[in-house]
Amino acid sequence: MSRKALIVLPIAALALAAWGVGARLHARNALAQEAAGGAIINVVVARPTHSASGEELVLPGTVQAQVEAPIYARTSGYLKAWHPDIGASVKRGDLLAEIDTPEIDQQLRQAEADLATAKANYALANSTNERWKGLLATQSVSAQDADQKAGDALAKKAAVDAAAANVARLRELESFKHVVAPFDGVITARRTDTGALINAGQNAGGELFRLADTRKLRIYVQLPEKYSAMAQAGVPAELHFDEHPGKRYEAQTVRTSRALDPVSRTLQVELALDNASGELFPGAYVEVHFKFADAAETVRLPSNTVLFRSAGLQVATVDGANHVKLKSIKQGRDFGATIEVLDGLSADDVVILNPPDSLVDGAQVKTTPQKVKL
Repeated sequence: MSRKALIVLPIAALALAAWGVGARLHARNALAQEAAGGAIINVVVARPTHSASGEELVLPGTVQAQVEAPIYARTSGYLKAWHPDIGASVKRGDLLAEIDTPEIDQQLRQAEADLATAKANYALANSTNERWKGLLATQSVSAQDADQKAGDALAKKAAVDAAAANVARLRELESFKHVVAPFDGVITARRTDTGALINAGQNAGGELFRLADTRKLRIYVQLPEKYSAMAQAGVPAELHFDEHPGKRYEAQTVRTSRALDPVSRTLQVELALDNASGELFPGAYVEVHFKFADAAETVRLPSNTVLFRSAGLQVATVDGANHVKLKSIKQGRDFGATIEVLDGLSADDVVILNPPDSLVDGAQVKTTPQKVKL
């Protein structure tokens, strides 16, 4: 082998080895870059929508009659008859039911006999006392004996009063055999029937009727804490009933509880609505629409942007360098597809939709904008 060949061969071998090492390094770097790129999460983002001040506040309400009361019996016995049924309009004093009370009747007859006996005893004791007063004037009897006769007459008078009070009590119970309406209204429930055993008082299952005055209605609404300072007497509201589509009813705030519920952080608000026509019913579901002109500005987010973590409600935002920033928020009303954010977020933030649970602060992401209608 020539001297020239001995020099060229090692150089070629070194060049080949260097090329192989370079190729492997390039491939490893390319693989690392590809792996790093694959580790970056692709996310879809959207911006919160701005809620202008003075927006309409819609809340569910509960409808109740202006006056409503269960009707119980005040005496025990058996139901002899009932008169009005459900849906009947009654006036104050109208007869609702009659109760047969044989035991009370017998007690009354006995009490009247006891009263007659007490009156007879008192008449005798009183006449004896008058005679002894005359004898005492002539000193025919001692003062001690005369005082005894006077005391006996007073005792007999007290017995008459006690017997008369017992008769009056039983006659009052007798009057309760007739159950009457305490006010004008509509019978909304009848929970008894002829022959039923009636127990006096507010016992379980002892309610005979339920009476409601539906000429005026009360509407109760739980107002979020944020709006509680704006709820004042006279604030108008518009009511929407499912059974009357397209029709709107005007109501006014009459009073509030003036205290927040410590559990729900809401204020109970009462509205009044005239219902002289009787077309609306207590117990109905109603949507109450408030319009607070000076309501604070808020933003809304899609419901699928919220993370439920130990730190509370959070959303994942993306900064200008495509890094994740977790922000704690204070939620307001829940609209189903969207929620109201009272604090912790601005309308300029970019929020991640459907963020994965593994997402952490500072993570690098790739963003894909998506227009979301809220």
